[in-house]
Amino acid sequence: MELKFTPRAAHDLKRLRTFIAKHNPTAAKRISKNLKESILLLLDNPELGVESDELPGVRDYFPRSYFVRYIVKNDVVIILRVWHGKELQDG
Repeated sequence: MELKFTPRAAHDLKRLRTFIAKHNPTAAKRISKNLKESILLLLDNPELGVESDELPGVRDYFPRSYFVRYIVKNDVVIILRVWHGKELQDG
């Protein structure tokens, strides 16, 4: 299995880390590392996430308080988006 990030997902990771770093740079580094490690689990467990009801072929994975939306195509896990659960609450 191979792991790829769409440009939008890569931007999401940067955006999340930057936001956290404004308040706590040490926490930003730790959280970013933990999130990336959680995403790497998808390489050995591509069906770890649940299938989306609205988007066929798309899966959602929920490490800690984060949402990772991805697809698996030809032995490649493609990360589509990453966001924090609180972002859904805030609109």
